[in-house]
Amino acid sequence: MGSTMYDVAIIGGGPAGSTAAALLAQAGRRVILFEREKFPRFHIGESLLPFSMKAFTRLGLHEKFSRAGFIKKYGGEIIGACSENGTKFYFKDGYRSQTDHAYQVTRGDFDKVLLDHARESGAHVHEQTAVDGIDFSHDGIQLGVRSDGSFRSVRARYLVDASGRNSVLGRQFKIKKTYDHLQKLSIFAHYEGVWRRDGIDGTLTVLVRAVDRWFWLIPVTAERTSVGMVLDSETFRKSKVTAEDFLEQALAEQPTIAKRMTNARRVTKVYLEADFSYRSARLYGDRWLLTGDAAGFIDPIFSSGVFLAVFSGEKCADVLNEVLDRPRKAKRLFARYERSVNRAMGVYLRFVNAWYTKEFIEVFLAPRNVLGLAPAVNAVLGGNVGNSFPIRWRMWVFYFLVWL
Repeated sequence: MGSTMYDVAIIGGGPAGSTAAALLAQAGRRVILFEREKFPRFHIGESLLPFSMKAFTRLGLHEKFSRAGFIKKYGGEIIGACSENGTKFYFKDGYRSQTDHAYQVTRGDFDKVLLDHARESGAHVHEQTAVDGIDFSHDGIQLGVRSDGSFRSVRARYLVDASGRNSVLGRQFKIKKTYDHLQKLSIFAHYEGVWRRDGIDGTLTVLVRAVDRWFWLIPVTAERTSVGMVLDSETFRKSKVTAEDFLEQALAEQPTIAKRMTNARRVTKVYLEADFSYRSARLYGDRWLLTGDAAGFIDPIFSSGVFLAVFSGEKCADVLNEVLDRPRKAKRLFARYERSVNRAMGVYLRFVNAWYTKEFIEVFLAPRNVLGLAPAVNAVLGGNVGNSFPIRWRMWVFYFLVWL
């Protein structure tokens, strides 16, 4: 690593970092990636969206996904707290849908497939390696990295921070901003023996909306289901019980969930994640970009996490390819990247804000395809965050009905 000048150094080997690394390496760039952990490792966020499929095709991943045995996901179902049946939506019915499915995955396996693919594409990947220092200069950046107790320096022209929620540059520049109105936490585990419907309905992500919380059931393998809940942080703190006891009691008290879990048994420990709704005030600076969860994370609802990670990782790679050829245009190109990622996050922030109102569930569970609203909502649920006016005006009408 010593005297080599890399085109791009990437901190973080999750979906955003791996996507950016693979695409840059495939374009012939010299890329080095540092990941603190050893893959595979457990991670939440198992449900993908169909608008990531083009990126996966471009990366050349579908055959690897097939070999990994990832379940094809054809849509979702949202159920009210007092109902057994809810409203199903299928991706094929989305506005100008281009694919009928996405994937349900175990994130440990999925993230390893992506990281290995980046390595096979030509990126220099270093796992179990921490970045301890970053120095910027007029002609590049220098990283101090640590692995197996040894320290070394690495030089690169540009830096991508894909290090997730604990963003290295986010901390260094103090640009992480929380959404105070979305101070939630999630409690979750994996179970076997959870009841599923037959056919493609058995692949759907199921969301159950209660008064002050919501639940998910995601089929991640033929036998295993991810089961969890999201609620206000304060509600859990006031309970004074363990995360395990809180989850088991909440699942037992929710009739729709309890019925599906009659024969279920937990096969992992119970996990708790808190304070996950935030956004970075800036996504770029002189020779650096933030991408994936380092740029921001809204909420687990609607499975936008991996989608936005892959989306921003792809955009990041494309803009750096341009900048490496035309460095004088870096500021303008980086600003374009920031606008694109912020617009996509804004689409989901509006959706999330609406989700946490009682009016949203009333409108969603009584669907009427007036003015083509249903296909437009379906498209956004599938990851269509583009600037399409036919979708945008229909979403304005949808939100008007929610806030009416």
